[in-house]
Amino acid sequence: MRLRVATAAVVLLVTACTDGGTTTDDANPPSPSPSASEPDTASALPTPDPTATTADRPTGRPEPGTTPPPWLFQRPLPLTADGFGEVRRTPKALRNRRFTLPDTVPMLPGSGFASRVASPPPSRVLARSTWKPGCPVGAGDLAWVRVAFRGFDGARHTGELLVNADVTDDVVTVFRQLWQAEFPLEQMRITTLAELDAPPTGDGNNTSAFVCRVVRGGSSYSQHAHGLAIDLNPFHNPYVKGDLVLPELASAYKDRSRRAPGMITADGPVTAAFRAVGWEWGGSWRTLKDYQHFSAEGG
Repeated sequence: MRLRVATAAVVLLVTACTDGGTTTDDANPPSPSPSASEPDTASALPTPDPTATTADRPTGRPEPGTTPPPWLFQRPLPLTADGFGEVRRTPKALRNRRFTLPDTVPMLPGSGFASRVASPPPSRVLARSTWKPGCPVGAGDLAWVRVAFRGFDGARHTGELLVNADVTDDVVTVFRQLWQAEFPLEQMRITTLAELDAPPTGDGNNTSAFVCRVVRGGSSYSQHAHGLAIDLNPFHNPYVKGDLVLPELASAYKDRSRRAPGMITADGPVTAAFRAVGWEWGGSWRTLKDYQHFSAEGG
């Protein structure tokens, strides 16, 4: 099964809990747990509009790269013999990609960094993920993590991840560090089952964690299927092996000498944050480069 989505540390103690979760906020004291009526799933919000403008010039004209093109996610690529989309030149509208897509979960309370962890994840959250019986991690061993993050628009956003319950402390610690470093993310949401077999468009950029799938080009389950890996800004940080680039339209970001917002570098805040909690970076691999990928156990 193939994924078509295109994929010094401050220690924080995160209390695993049930549906309500536990919230921490750097700028404000902890707020009470939400009532049962609080919306906390993507179905509670409208579908993100990829044409939404996130930054405008004083004249009202959007700066280049700050507005999603109207065709985003709408143009399937021809398939190649290996089953991936055809690798093509990066469209002009995505060569300096700096927009932020609407959040798919409600904003966490407060104004600074905040997090909420629910373990095990609510059944309604699990139902819109790729988890199913037979995945290498049990549903009860996963955790639903929501964190505040900074978008390319400079604003405070809220994203969600499914991760292995054993690494929730690591995950929250890392995203706290990225908040403090003002590292921008385009979007953070749970990968859905429908996305796994959807025709590739080559322009995805979702930061995600758990995906029940095998490794690219292999037959064994990836670390994502165990909830032990996270991909950040995959368009800015593509997977590169020979002529293969994933996402397929991200070739403009193969040049790692660039220092564009959202790119992960060997000496930057993202690698430092993950290194501090003992996670491995795919950008340091020899036989291929997976610049978006961080994993707790390698692979």
